[in-house]
Amino acid sequence: MTESAAPHVPVLLAPILENVAPVRGLWLDGTMGAGGYTRGLLEAGADRVIGLDRDPLAHRMAQDWAGEYADGRVILVKDVFSNMDAVAPASDGVDGVVLDLGVSSMQIDLPDRGFSFMRDGPLDMRMGDSGPTAADLVNTLEEAALADILHRYGEERAARRIARAIVRRRAQAPFATTLDLAGTVAANLPRQKPGQSHPATRSFQAIRIAVNDEFGELVGGLQAAERALRPGGWLAVVTFHSTEDRAVKRFLADRADTGGGGSRHAPARETRDPAFTVTHKAISPAEAEVTANPRARSARLRLARRTDAPAGPVDRRTLGLPDPVTLEG
Repeated sequence: MTESAAPHVPVLLAPILENVAPVRGLWLDGTMGAGGYTRGLLEAGADRVIGLDRDPLAHRMAQDWAGEYADGRVILVKDVFSNMDAVAPASDGVDGVVLDLGVSSMQIDLPDRGFSFMRDGPLDMRMGDSGPTAADLVNTLEEAALADILHRYGEERAARRIARAIVRRRAQAPFATTLDLAGTVAANLPRQKPGQSHPATRSFQAIRIAVNDEFGELVGGLQAAERALRPGGWLAVVTFHSTEDRAVKRFLADRADTGGGGSRHAPARETRDPAFTVTHKAISPAEAEVTANPRARSARLRLARRTDAPAGPVDRRTLGLPDPVTLEG
């Protein structure tokens, strides 16, 4: 695999550090990637940072920079962030959690990872190194399941037509590359007009989300962060997609809600102590950041502070996330 030499720019790092200052104690970077947030936290004053990532590339890259810090300041863990509470110290928790959701630029920019419909590569799309690939899904799932993935995860209006075309084409030869799949999707949609996104954008997003269980990870990760944070600890979540931002917003609203209330149309709910205090509205990148890094344009940052109330459950529907699709051929 060819590894990109281009630096990864952590989005909205400056407002994170500004709003949670002073940065201190033990933090957990649940989406370490190229290490931008981890390094930023350490240089801002964090004593230690747990760098968590499922991607083996992130851990290979960490060997180039982790040694710049004193022993024990960078703790590398290969895992999904929905398991972060199993990594955090059980005694007193962590002082902060940072999550940068979605696919990273370093993953998109490597054709061998199979995320891009603009560069040819193996049809993989896995953020980690285990589980079924995108090729496994498009070559084995029943037409109805493929259509459900495209519709639920990509909001693709032509989901049934595209799924039907995929099944018809794979009967002749299995899909193996990104451009092969992108071409089949594009051939079954109206021609791209100037200024419009590539016809395969929604389909690739949907398949990537399914391969990596991104919505399941988001629900599990938010709950794990609530369990991992000590009272007073910070949760900072950066999103790039409206569905994810809405889910984070609803999670924080639900966990900051004290219950009670009610009206003649809805019964009163049992009162409870809120688990988070929402400290800010969504923060967007400044114009200078967008100019320097156009990929930051759609980013949104949400911040909240943990209370001492017990952690509690929340489900996908509360967060406005679609029901999962069964990935069985």
